[in-house]
Amino acid sequence: MRSSLPLISFALLVAGTSVLSGCTLPRMLKVAQAGQQISVQPSVLETNGENVLFEVTARVPAKHLKKGAAFSLNMRYRYDNELREDTLGRLSFQSGEYTYDENQKDQLVITKQLSFPYAPNKSPGELLAQAEVRQLKPNGKRLKGQETRVARGIVSTGQLVVRQDSTIALLPEVADNNMSGTRVLPFYFDNGKAEIRNFLGTNVAALEDFIEANQHTTKVMIVAGHSPDSIDSRDTRLANKRVQALLKYYKKRVDTDSYLNKVSAIDFETETYVRRWDLFLSKVQQSALKPAQIDSVLLLVNDTPGSYAQKEKSLHRLSYFDYLEQYIYPVMRFGTVAVQYTAPKRYDSEIYLLSKKIVDKQLETDALTPEELRYSATLTPLLAEKQRIYETAVAATGNWEAYHNLAVVLLQRSEKEVSDKVRRAYLRRAAVNFTLAAHRNPTATLFYRVATAYHRAGDKLEALQSYDYAIKLGGPRPVLDKVFADKAALEIEVGQLDDALSSLSYSSKSYQNTMNRALIYLLKSNYDGAAGIYQEALTLQPNDPLAYYCLAVVAARQKDEARMGENLRRAVQLDRKFAQRAVEDLEFMDMARTKTFVEVLR
Repeated sequence: MRSSLPLISFALLVAGTSVLSGCTLPRMLKVAQAGQQISVQPSVLETNGENVLFEVTARVPAKHLKKGAAFSLNMRYRYDNELREDTLGRLSFQSGEYTYDENQKDQLVITKQLSFPYAPNKSPGELLAQAEVRQLKPNGKRLKGQETRVARGIVSTGQLVVRQDSTIALLPEVADNNMSGTRVLPFYFDNGKAEIRNFLGTNVAALEDFIEANQHTTKVMIVAGHSPDSIDSRDTRLANKRVQALLKYYKKRVDTDSYLNKVSAIDFETETYVRRWDLFLSKVQQSALKPAQIDSVLLLVNDTPGSYAQKEKSLHRLSYFDYLEQYIYPVMRFGTVAVQYTAPKRYDSEIYLLSKKIVDKQLETDALTPEELRYSATLTPLLAEKQRIYETAVAATGNWEAYHNLAVVLLQRSEKEVSDKVRRAYLRRAAVNFTLAAHRNPTATLFYRVATAYHRAGDKLEALQSYDYAIKLGGPRPVLDKVFADKAALEIEVGQLDDALSSLSYSSKSYQNTMNRALIYLLKSNYDGAAGIYQEALTLQPNDPLAYYCLAVVAARQKDEARMGENLRRAVQLDRKFAQRAVEDLEFMDMARTKTFVEVLR
């Protein structure tokens, strides 16, 4: 029994400690909350690029400390009429996370940098700190205290960036509707024969289709040759027989299948190529043989004495003769029909109908030329239809012009979208197609358009990279002026103010650049400098309400009520939307109840 007493005593002690710990939490919370001091720098939250950055300093009495428990301040930002909130972090007064105040040793201090992403619907809002005590053990008890508002937000003056977005137009599409030209059709013959091969893979069907299309034919040129091998070259008239076979076939088809053309009205011209080493050597030089092998063939044919047949036999002794026999000789057994014809111009309606069939996969893309296919996009006012035509042109040709105009159409579609999500999707697709165009035709202008699409989509990093590509490629001064100007605007948007000043130094003194330089001075608290530059902007664009509004902000920061009222009144007179902005703008928080401010917005 004596051995069990210590165990009972220990159990009671543990139980007593547990109860004591639970009772300690309310006292801890009361002591800490009674002496807590929370400050935020800046006192009114403001944007820094795409984020809201601020520093929180919290002080609580050291006497609140209890072993096994900790006091903390949970930070959150509440906005959108208190319907939404962002959880920002915790300031926890536990070992290793606080220091003692140098001036008041009985006070504990924590200083912490916090941030959250900026969005327009987050202004106005409020930064809150909620006190909490908790046991430092798994599943320990928690007790929450009251919420304290420590800052209001958000001042969005940093978002007053000026960017005069330029319209990106479609490249002009021009199609030559004149269908006149020359159709060239090659034919190939069996070794030693002059009969036309009429089976799959030959051009017989293509020639028949052309004759049946009744294009007005003015002249037909037919040539034929033979290969150097003994079977093909022993008949010196073989090339002529091949010419005559093609000529006879063509005339017969015109007589039977063409109602527009007559054989007697067509000028026929024929030529035969007999024992032509030059034709053979041109094929060899365009072959996949190695340079040394090509040189050997050239040397044998050009510099070795002997007859045509003797030189051909010498080719047999080459180690790579099988290549000549398999790939060069067959194409020497050729005949070619070239037809000069004229045709009436295609009407736009015909081009449009053909393009619809191509897009719907009812016709092959070669029913129109690449230029005609792109031109057909100009014949419809429907953006969705333009998009499908350019997508087909991209798949068929891969021309940079097709990628460019597809991107422009996607930009135009984005402008008609109400949903931000859909709009950004169109803008990103436009940026991708501008990129594909730029890599096929790398110019500063095209990479600037890539950057513009990404900038509009809110993809800031991709936009900055593309602005840099455009600058590195170089180009006309007006293009580079605009690139640097928009790059500076983006750098202000992401909080890189020094980089923005550097970019502005390479651009011209435009309204956009002047306004953005003044904004940088304002954000850097150089209020006199900002006011002077905003006045310069008014000389470039008189009666600009934004410039007057920014001058009112500068005056408000300088506590100059009279000048604030004068400039704000002018801004509101020029554009009433600035009245509502001023009411919600925390820049005027200290002057919101003054007689001047109320009269201006009346």
